[in-house]
Amino acid sequence: MTNNAHSNVNNFNTVEFFFDYACPYCYETYKAIVGILQDFPDTQILWRPCEAHPRPSDHHRPHSDLCIQAMFFAADNSTDLQQYHTLVFSLIHGDRIDAEDITTLVQHLSPILDTNTLRQALSGGVYAQVLRDANRYAFEESDVWAIPAFRANGQKLDAVIDIGITKEQLQDFLNKNR
Repeated sequence: MTNNAHSNVNNFNTVEFFFDYACPYCYETYKAIVGILQDFPDTQILWRPCEAHPRPSDHHRPHSDLCIQAMFFAADNSTDLQQYHTLVFSLIHGDRIDAEDITTLVQHLSPILDTNTLRQALSGGVYAQVLRDANRYAFEESDVWAIPAFRANGQKLDAVIDIGITKEQLQDFLNKNR
């Protein structure tokens, strides 16, 4: 499995996974995909984080914009993205940290990322445009309408709103795109 967040889809065994760290269905799907990837050793996952409910919406919280920007920082710094995803999903859904607060987020990411440069990057908005581009890519270019979602070889698998994607649906999708 490759952890390249910025790659394009180049081969038959590449699957794009669109997700939001704040989405509980994305978290369940993430756990499912990590659990079954050993059955698909030639499949490359391209991690495509996007915001289900971008700011300024206050109706859906927490916002995941800082977590997503930190993921792009992690990718640029050769961090193991699976380790990053596991930590962030756990922080949001398990520990329920305030992921909208830079200081809190950076503190909790300190085991795997350099806190000083991460804080500077998030405070300075270094990855804000990358986040906007990721949202545009997901919702405008890739026609994602609900997350979690997968794309591969012209095939689509989108979540059912308030239900998500089952492990069986995911396995079927991956089998079709081997």
